[in-house]
This record gives sequence, structure tokens and C-alpha cells, in this order.
Amino acid sequence: FGLAVDPVYISEISQAAHRGQLVTWSEIATNIGIVLGFLSGLFFSSVDENVAWRLMFSLGAILPCFVIYFSTFVMPESPRWLVAKNREGEAREVLKMIYPDGYDVGVIVNEIKDTIEKESIAEHAVGWDVILFPSPAFKRMLMVGVGTAIAQQAVGIDAIQYFLVYILSESGIESRNAQMLILVVLGLIKLGVIVIAGHLFDRKGRRPLIMVSLLGCAVSLFIVSMSFIGGASSEAMAIFGLALYLAFFSIGMGPGAWLIPSEVFSTMIRAKAMSVATFMNRVTATIMSSTFLSVAQAMS
Repeated sequence: FGLAVDPVYISEISQAAHRGQLVTWSEIATNIGIVLGFLSGLFFSSVDENVAWRLMFSLGAILPCFVIYFSTFVMPESPRWLVAKNREGEAREVLKMIYPDGYDVGVIVNEIKDTIEKESIAEHAVGWDVILFPSPAFKRMLMVGVGTAIAQQAVGIDAIQYFLVYILSESGIESRNAQMLILVVLGLIKLGVIVIAGHLFDRKGRRPLIMVSLLGCAVSLFIVSMSFIGGASSEAMAIFGLALYLAFFSIGMGPGAWLIPSEVFSTMIRAKAMSVATFMNRVTATIMSSTFLSVAQAMS
């Protein structure tokens, strides 16, 4: 649910000039959680495995409590949602927090109202038909937006992250402490590159970074695969390939897979289309993750 809501909320509450950087914050937050998970693994690496995973699960209940508090008492509601609910006064107050002092937020409110009216007319006219039986223009939007969401998982990011310990073990790294330490380093690399990507998306554009990301992921996975060919696995080569892969993924496909759909979908279909994009993203992730071990064992 959060995967679909986050980019939509951020795109609705942010100025267009800073939208690219701000939408990447959703991916940054996800990766902070991943790094914290890796750190907990390192922290509990000396604890019995049957106890360690239970302690890690219990720690997972802490951050959601903070999120619930901040989303309830700190985060402002989306101006677009407020206008849709005829709460224009509250929408103006939120927009005043977003835009510089003296900016005429009334213009933004009127634009939102006009957009909502057009969407309402279209919604009553076509409903889900605009998604299921799209016109050529909407079809191109869906191909780009949903295709990008699918591509993010088709490169295997979730499968690789889920089975990083398995990959490291197969490369010859058997020490549990060493594995956890490497995971933390890889997580920090991924997080650092995403922060850089947030700045680059608004400066260099979306398409160039996506292309560089996909090409880099392909080369990186080739390096990882080469590390397992031959009589003995190369630990250093496998770690280097994984670090390179996570870096290239984070420079484009990581944040871009949610930024592009949130921008390319027309406001008339954004909510429904983002739901479809998120659903297809998770379906692809499930297929890639659930078949990883079977494919690895079949090829070994």
C-alpha cells in the first residue's frame, strides 16, 4: 500500500522543480530500513540463529510506531485531496507551507479544482475502462509507467537482496560476522548512491539515468556470474560485482521506477494507474524471488 501512496503523495505536495529529488526520498527511506535491517543482523550475529531472527522481527515494530505518529500529527494532508473534499482553506494553508512567502497559492488551488472537475467528468464517463481499454495516448502512458515498474523488479533486485547471504556463502564467505559486515557495507553503498541520484534526476533527466542504470546492472550481473565460473569462486569479484550492481540500480531504476510513473500518468488516471503499476511491480518481484533458488540450483 505504501509503495503506491508514497510517490503519489510526494508528487502532489511538492513543487515541480523539486519533485524528482523529493520522490526519491521514498526510495531513500526504504533503503534506510534495509541498512537498519543489515545492522541488526550484524548486531545479533553472535546470538544463536534461532533467537536472532526473532529479536530482529521484534525490532521491526519500533519504526512503524514513529511513522504512525508523524503521519497522524505532523504530516499535512495532500492539497489536492483537501480541495477534492471542499476544504480549500486547509489546502491554502498547506500550499503556503510549500511555496515561498507572498506566492499566490490561490492560482494553484484553482488549477487543482479545474483538474479535479475534468477528472470527475472523465471518471463518470469511463471509470476503469480508461485503464482496461485505453486510448492510444493512455496506452503509451501505461506502457511507460507500468513497464518501468515491472522493469525495476525484472532486473532481480528483490531476489538478490533476499538472497545476498546465500550468494556470499556460495562465493566462499562462510563467516557469519563477515557476511553481516559485507551486507552493511553494500547497504550503505546503495543508500549513498540513491541520495546522489535524487540530485541527478532533476539535473540530468530521467531517461539518461535509467539507461545508464540498466546497462550498469547488466554488466554488474555479468561480473557476479563470472565470479562463479571455474573451479574456485572469487570472493572479491563477487563482492565487487554486487556492490557495482546495487550502485547502478540505485542511480536510476531504484528511485526512477516510482518517479516516472508518478509523473507520466495523467492526473485523471494516476491513482488507478499507480495501483496497477504497484501490483505488477510486486507480482514481478514475487516471480523473481520465488524462482531464484530453483533456477540457481538447476544451473549449478
